[in-house]
Amino acid sequence: MTDILSSACSVTSAFVNKRSKAERKSYGQFFTSQRTAEFMSSLFCIDFNKPSISILDAGAGTGILSTALVKRIRDAKYKGNITVICYENDVKVLPILSENLECLKQKANIKYEIRIDNYIISQSESLSGLFGNIEKFDYIIGNPPYLKIPKNAEEAKALPEVCYGAPNLYFLFWTMGIHNLIENGELVYIIPRSWTSGAYFEKFRRFLFSNCVITDIHIFGSRDKVFDGESILQETMIIKIRKSKIRPKSITMSHSETSDFLNVSHYKVNYDVVVAPNQYVFLVTNDEDANILSRVNRQDHTLVSDNLQMRTGIIVDFRTRDVLRNQEEKGTYPLFYSQHIRNGRICWPIGHENEYILTDRIGYLQENTDYVFIKRFTAKEEKRRLQCGIYLNAEHKKYKYISTQNKINYIKCEQTEFAYGLFVILNSTLYDNYYRILNGSTQVNSTEINSMPVPSRENIRLMGQELMGQELSETNCNKIIDKWIR
Repeated sequence: MTDILSSACSVTSAFVNKRSKAERKSYGQFFTSQRTAEFMSSLFCIDFNKPSISILDAGAGTGILSTALVKRIRDAKYKGNITVICYENDVKVLPILSENLECLKQKANIKYEIRIDNYIISQSESLSGLFGNIEKFDYIIGNPPYLKIPKNAEEAKALPEVCYGAPNLYFLFWTMGIHNLIENGELVYIIPRSWTSGAYFEKFRRFLFSNCVITDIHIFGSRDKVFDGESILQETMIIKIRKSKIRPKSITMSHSETSDFLNVSHYKVNYDVVVAPNQYVFLVTNDEDANILSRVNRQDHTLVSDNLQMRTGIIVDFRTRDVLRNQEEKGTYPLFYSQHIRNGRICWPIGHENEYILTDRIGYLQENTDYVFIKRFTAKEEKRRLQCGIYLNAEHKKYKYISTQNKINYIKCEQTEFAYGLFVILNSTLYDNYYRILNGSTQVNSTEINSMPVPSRENIRLMGQELMGQELSETNCNKIIDKWIR
């Protein structure tokens, strides 16, 4: 059995080298490495007392994951029957998949079937009950396609219970996989981290946690070294779920820098710390992360409950070119960009292009009052994810209105103390770390910020009073936060 997996991987590498990245990207197709396949297969808790085992590999590619799982089962001296069902509709990869599964049949004594169908659409009628019950499997392993599709695509219409806007195929594959699992069956997928929070995946998370529990999560330190030779923009993770409503006491978290899985660290975390009451999923890897979550989650308010919600800036440059101006003229108002956020303050003007807007259209303008502005986008290597500045209307009193470009978020503050208090929270190390645990991307999402637990409205005001007159430093914010959030 030792050469089955390495042989399948060698054939796959030869295929990948003949196919352009652009072509594979159009399918959302990234092939799993041997080490990743071995790690994923190791996560399953196999019931070796079963007389037969059924495996599903949806979007099977060249069959590396199926091969790894079968090898693991046979290496454990399992003598029962193994059936592998692979879905794959890329005709170019089918000959290699067939070759690898035939080799597996000969050397590992399995039965297999390749279904040249769209995995999701082909099962939609069974799912609706029109043509019998949906097929069930003991174990599901997969590396689903990472590809956004239109909201009216057939795949999206097949699974309306999880779709909000234009969905990504990876979580539709995951959803169908949950339908395909037997009770107490297990699924292991390698997927992006994007599903863990935010409104876009809320319906999916609700479906997931009404049917399954998480048992294991593995995260990678480097996003560009997970799929060999590929350029992946998303943070990637490996997840194992069990189809059960009995929540385990803890989730096993693991971490490695790359897909070679050298120096893997493991950490058990209480289930309720990872899966929050709002069904956000926090990727905790050590005691420090757990302590951060514990401190923040003890707060029983949110920005929404305190009427201090964050919103996204109004102006999209390329859609509003006719009202943008480089210089002040009669009737113009200030237009603020992320570049105006400097050392906790808003510095304007700075000679930036289009720093003024000339319009009386109310939808392009907002009240000139106190605000906190927050950058929506930061670079991965930057020290802080949350970068904000205090805007005081007293510094720009001659303007009735202002406007904000959509690469910043803003929070409107009816009193100056609230602006300073919110700055204490968002500029603190505690909340910056909290947000990094919550969201692996470099975008600051207003939905996620609005749902974060924060002190009460009155306490935010009192925190702001403490900061007023002091330097707007992270150190000072931390001192204040430590008094109020222990």
